[in-house]
Amino acid sequence: MLRDQGRGCNHRKVLLTLVYRLVGCLFGLLAVLVRSDLSKDAELLVLRHENQVLRRQLGSRPRWDHTDRLWLAALSRLVPRRRLAEVFPLTPATILRWHRNLVARKWTFTDRRRPGRPCTRRPVKALIVRMARENPTWGHRRIQGELARLGYPIAASTVWEIFHAAGIDPAPFQAGPTWRQFLTAQAHAIIACDFLVVETLLLKRLYVLIFIEHGTRRLHLAGVTAHPTGAWTVQQARNLVMDLGDRIAGLKFAIHDRDPLFTSAFQEVFKGEGLRIITTLPQTPRMNAICERVIGTLRRELLDRILILNERHLTLVL
Repeated sequence: MLRDQGRGCNHRKVLLTLVYRLVGCLFGLLAVLVRSDLSKDAELLVLRHENQVLRRQLGSRPRWDHTDRLWLAALSRLVPRRRLAEVFPLTPATILRWHRNLVARKWTFTDRRRPGRPCTRRPVKALIVRMARENPTWGHRRIQGELARLGYPIAASTVWEIFHAAGIDPAPFQAGPTWRQFLTAQAHAIIACDFLVVETLLLKRLYVLIFIEHGTRRLHLAGVTAHPTGAWTVQQARNLVMDLGDRIAGLKFAIHDRDPLFTSAFQEVFKGEGLRIITTLPQTPRMNAICERVIGTLRRELLDRILILNERHLTLVL
């Protein structure tokens, strides 16, 4: 989205300006290519000296607009990496930062942003805290049900947040092991999956379906696509079952979130192999912590350091 958030200018005007300036730069490049080498070398020395003088006089970093950034990023491909710092007033990390800013600006959805759900009223919050203190054996779900009977429709996650802010245990006197104890005890029998989202150089969104075995930390790249569907996800699950072979007999649980792409047909693939499906709660990434940690590692150590071109490039990089 080529829109200046501060000034609110028309993105069509910015796009036309960008195309005009790029065309002018291309014609200038063609004019340089037909000139003699001696003339170009002399002009290059003059421009370098002028650039150094301007840097000393200004004493601050130059400000680039959208056209300047695009033109410098394109020309950086023609200069050897070892000489990039001598020729360009920027680094590869700066180009990557420009791309991250473009991705962030694209997905702000400022024009389509609407007010969210209203805040919980203070009397309702006070009632929830009072019910929790007067009934210490009630958890947040029990109180949510009691509030619904009194005519206060409220989500269980909201009650949990109110409990957490008041320093009250959301689920007192639990029976059985905690979730962490369950993951530790059944690590050898758990396989988890999730989607990794990657933005390409041209701001095209790609989806990567990954699986990880908790016991061995073995990672499986199921597939890469720009348009994931329920049928595509089911096919990737079938391919994974075939790749695992006899080792799938040692697995008992499959963990995934509540993404609509994980359809009932997707779950039936694993249920047919004797696995039990466990869906994580909304906004609870710790229930699939190992898979989330792997995705974070891929971003920090790989995907944040390289610009992805297309699906084939992303598959090769992963």
